[in-house]
Amino acid sequence: MKKKFYAVAVGRLCGIFNDWPSAEEQVKGFAGAKYQGFPSREEAASWLENPVYKKKECHSSGSGAERVHPEQRPGAIIVFTDGGCMNNPGPGGYGIVIEACGERQEISGGYRLTTNNRMEMTAALVALEKLQGCGTPIDIFSDSRYLVNGITQGWARKWRNNGWCKADGGAVLNIDLWQRLLLLLDALDVRWHWVKGHAGNEGNERCDKLAVAATRQPELPADQGYEHAATREENAFD
Repeated sequence: MKKKFYAVAVGRLCGIFNDWPSAEEQVKGFAGAKYQGFPSREEAASWLENPVYKKKECHSSGSGAERVHPEQRPGAIIVFTDGGCMNNPGPGGYGIVIEACGERQEISGGYRLTTNNRMEMTAALVALEKLQGCGTPIDIFSDSRYLVNGITQGWARKWRNNGWCKADGGAVLNIDLWQRLLLLLDALDVRWHWVKGHAGNEGNERCDKLAVAATRQPELPADQGYEHAATREENAFD
């Protein structure tokens, strides 16, 4: 039987739509969109009361872009982050996309001298600092394995417990950012997801553009944590 009604549980506008084009406007490019088609309005309304399903339906327009994230928790705030710099180290920037309650917010910034990893971390920090105090689950999507694995594999907490030394005795980089990040995570319900960069993921691609644009801004401020650390290292060899 041909489906005539589309229920959107997570999207720009939630509800029941009589045709796919109308429903697609609410979910296309919306990270974590949750929707399903039904042969009757009654079934669609019933599903909306408890929007759970085993297999996510995907209506593709042929663009190849990733549009839905089955791993997203129902009702969670979606955060995409990305960061990078020129020459590494060099001028750097970060980009953030936050999607919550059908609204989308974009944030970006940059520094005159920094590193790729610091910008990836700063993007997540800025997003979480903005969301601190909220009681809603947060799902973060990042293409930085350094950042995601540092949290999900427990590396950062082990480093902290070991006086910010690695298992082999080596020094941990970016301690200032890891410290701030762990403090934030103690008070928030955050789940981390790694996504492949430059692979058609709309949220990730947008963050990348924001980060690149921020890097090219004039008169960027100093990344105090990085420049102070670099100065200390230089002085140690004087």
